[in-house]
Amino acid sequence: MFPQRLDSPLAYDIAKAMRDGFDRHYRLFRAESARAKHRFETADWSGQQRAQRERIEFYDLRVSEAVARLEKEFRAGEQPMDVWHQVKLHFIGLLVDHHQPELAETFFNSVTTKILHRAYFQNDFIFVRPAISTEYLEPRGAPTYRAYYPEPHTLAATVRQMLEDYALLGRFADIQRDAERVAAAILGRFHQVKLRANFQLQVLSGLFYRNKGAYVVGKIINGFIELPLALPVLHDSAGRFYIDAALFGEEDLQMLFSFARAYFMVDMEVPSAYVQFLRSLMPRKPRAEIYNALGLAKQGKTLFYRDFLYHLNYSTDKFRIAPGIKGMVMLVFDLPSFPYVFKVIKDFFPPQKDTTREQVKSKYLLVKQHDRVGRMADTLEYSKVGFPMDRFEPELIEEIRKFAPSQLEIGDRDGNGEMEVVLKHVYIERRMIPLNIYLQEAFDQLEHPEHAQRAGKQLEHAVVEYGNAIKDMVAANIFPGDMLWKNFGVTRGGKVVFYDYDEIEYLTECNFRRVPPPRNEEDEMSGEPWYSVGPKDVFPETFGPFLLGNEAVRKAFMAHHADLLDASFWQSHKQRIQAGQMLDVFPYDESQRFRHDGRETYF
Repeated sequence: MFPQRLDSPLAYDIAKAMRDGFDRHYRLFRAESARAKHRFETADWSGQQRAQRERIEFYDLRVSEAVARLEKEFRAGEQPMDVWHQVKLHFIGLLVDHHQPELAETFFNSVTTKILHRAYFQNDFIFVRPAISTEYLEPRGAPTYRAYYPEPHTLAATVRQMLEDYALLGRFADIQRDAERVAAAILGRFHQVKLRANFQLQVLSGLFYRNKGAYVVGKIINGFIELPLALPVLHDSAGRFYIDAALFGEEDLQMLFSFARAYFMVDMEVPSAYVQFLRSLMPRKPRAEIYNALGLAKQGKTLFYRDFLYHLNYSTDKFRIAPGIKGMVMLVFDLPSFPYVFKVIKDFFPPQKDTTREQVKSKYLLVKQHDRVGRMADTLEYSKVGFPMDRFEPELIEEIRKFAPSQLEIGDRDGNGEMEVVLKHVYIERRMIPLNIYLQEAFDQLEHPEHAQRAGKQLEHAVVEYGNAIKDMVAANIFPGDMLWKNFGVTRGGKVVFYDYDEIEYLTECNFRRVPPPRNEEDEMSGEPWYSVGPKDVFPETFGPFLLGNEAVRKAFMAHHADLLDASFWQSHKQRIQAGQMLDVFPYDESQRFRHDGRETYF
């Protein structure tokens, strides 16, 4: 029960120290994000990727610093609970005029739960729900977004002014040409629509930086229509800027902000205002995923968990073993009504899987810190997650007991009379249709003449996308390791995405070889290799028997991706990466790009 009076100076000092700890974190986070502009201007691509990796670690470092300070200066863990009651109330007061209150509340939770015993993790001591509203928060400096009001005949001039307002240091190859192209593309979208009195462009004040691109993000408003807009800004071979494409609509923006891509760097004084604006462009995208895309992964985890608990309150189905082929390393389960899967590392693996729990975790961290190029699913990582036991199928409980007993606790953890299943370590990913199941559905439909044409197109699309996914990962220096269909999934938009990371490797650490010719008939008839095989050796021509047993699949694969079975394909990309080249894998199709002779991009 909350105190009626705030009479503890110590509680105020602890609250202020926590607020100061968060402010230090966000100041450093924002400074690193702001430096992305200079890295883009100077084409420091390796520095951009390094900063994207390092920024992920900022949060945990600042939380550890805050915990150490509270213990050293205030012996925080020894303070009575009436002091901690007041700490939370003082902290709320310190956030009244704060510009990142939702992030600060999450930081408070992270610090507090490292100091207090689990029994105190309840509404009185942490922010189970937000206490400070983020509605109508306005920055002190530059506005969250800028609005431009062109006439049809001045649209190109307005677009040019909009681009110049971002004040990039450097010059465009031909900014007038780019402005006219964008204006023509916009008017093309409204060519049969009367331009209304409120016709305007609204663009977020900060550019969104990722790898070798910077993106203008905004929307076009005309009457009751709001059309999302994004403009990729790239460097040509002479180091000059140019607009590569004009992306329109929610689907294009969803691809840009996909959960399978690296996080953006963007300088935001009021992140909640950016999230609110982006939700107006992508209303189907959860706020948790938008915070993740902005590099605010801890806030994304907080919102995801709140959404998850809310969903549990309004659903009645039960957690089950996930459909599909069971993995050798991960135990996977889901809740049918919830669009995510939960993955637990097993305690033991079959002999062909020479790995450990720590190695598997390191692979998932590698993907988290790497450029995922739209082809590797992001994961949320949680520790000591509690689930209502009555929502678990008995078969799932037994599966966990059998394969991951060290990760399982069952009991009344919170002392409220409700039994919980507590999992010590869990990964959570967006649910997709496993590619092997997607292909099987196509095989089944091929047997029915009335569905055969559509099924054939589905099969070819899946196989082409599968090969494209591998090639995109190769461009980013990633070898998936286990390339079986079951380790890939199909998203709502039809993209094929990889999601099984326990055998993932950097391409440059693999040795791609051709199978030597057999020395004699005995070698040719042998079921065992007649040649030496090192731990990092890969023989691409041997992929075929595992992947191409179905004739329709083989035909589609060989028509589009036969080069994946050739060691020279892999060797050439390895050499290119070792030479320092960084290929681009952009989140839009080649057909959407403007013609530009000086561009230097690869797909």
